[in-house]
Amino acid sequence: MQSVTIYTDGACSGNPGPGGYGVVLKSGAQEKQLSAGFRKTTNNRMELRAVIAGLEALKRPCRVIVYSDSKYIVDAIELGWARRWEKNGWYRNKKEKALNTDLWMMLLEQLDRHQVKFRWVKGHSGHPENEICDKLAVQAAAGENLLDDF
Repeated sequence: MQSVTIYTDGACSGNPGPGGYGVVLKSGAQEKQLSAGFRKTTNNRMELRAVIAGLEALKRPCRVIVYSDSKYIVDAIELGWARRWEKNGWYRNKKEKALNTDLWMMLLEQLDRHQVKFRWVKGHSGHPENEICDKLAVQAAAGENLLDDF
């Protein structure tokens, strides 16, 4: 099974507002960058879309380490919250619906395809790949022909 490292970041100007994501995939000497911008979205949705885009770009099941500066995503996966929300009909607790369920469903589907570990990295701290992802996300959010998110 191929090993891949994925670095991700999302950006949003306003919340909601125009946003984008950036992704860097690395496997051995190979590197690929991805980004997309959306007309109206939220920061958490862009963080989720970044991870989903990175995993969807893999053509076959892989062993993956995903680096994200989103505690929302890292904790939701590594602490089992997202699977619990899914099991509870997308409720965080008895009264509170989970947000972004469309994207969580897409992410969990990708996690079923790959062996994935998540690692948190502090954003805007000089981490080279995180800085590249941030730049890609900000540029995508400021671009033309932005996509619809919701």
